[in-house]
Amino acid sequence: MKQYAGYDLHTHSTASDGALAPAALVRAAYEAGVRQLALTDHDTLAGLDEAAREASGYEDMQFYPGVELTCIWRGRVIHLLGVGIDPQAPVFVDYMKELRCLRAARAEKIAERLVKKGLPDILEAARKIAGSGQIGRPHFAQALIDKGVVTTAQQAFDLWLGAGKAGDVKAEWPSLEEAVHLVKSASGYALVAHPTKYNMTFTRLRELMDAVIQAGGDGLEVSYPGVTPNHLRDLLNLADRKSLLVSAGSDFHSPAQRWTALGRFSAFTSSRHLLSCL
Repeated sequence: MKQYAGYDLHTHSTASDGALAPAALVRAAYEAGVRQLALTDHDTLAGLDEAAREASGYEDMQFYPGVELTCIWRGRVIHLLGVGIDPQAPVFVDYMKELRCLRAARAEKIAERLVKKGLPDILEAARKIAGSGQIGRPHFAQALIDKGVVTTAQQAFDLWLGAGKAGDVKAEWPSLEEAVHLVKSASGYALVAHPTKYNMTFTRLRELMDAVIQAGGDGLEVSYPGVTPNHLRDLLNLADRKSLLVSAGSDFHSPAQRWTALGRFSAFTSSRHLLSCL
């Protein structure tokens, strides 16, 4: 079984909640020794063109367009990676237009609720921070920091944006089945991201993967920051038993987060690696 090296199939840029612009992320990945890279921003394809252009400047780098879709399974939020997608697929273009409208309406509700609590109107500031990406609560958190209302993003969520707080406006997300359909309709591979981070038992995780298989999905991420050696082994065994593809990535967001450095995650061997299909 082949052990792949120098790759990262789960990363984020400023198009969603990352710290580096797409081109800067590609450069940082190359400098870190990554030669096969996927950009998988949360619920947006906005950074893919820039990243692909930058990656094309390196003869020995392979770039895979991707996305990390938020979806719902049995009332629980799940993140689904779509890797190797066609960003121009009509189904994705239409979905992203709809999602932008939904996120814009949600942003207005968040801003209204915060103003009613006596905070300054930070909607335009949050929009500027989001740029071309999908606006969300992390952008409001940064706007609150910039306005001097709070000093950290954690404080912003603890006081104003977290669960049960004034700015906790629920987003509308597709079902797991709909998310898988989106990825497959765009010729991509659909895999559950960081499966041990959902606080579910392995019995429930097996049920989740059965639902992914039934929906036409492909597999799961098995190596990522925070996964234990035992869980990595169990995830690989699960993939073997259910004939699923496996993937890995750093879930990179920022150079300041050393535990999510580009290309850094536990090595493993598998005959079912996603890279063998891309």
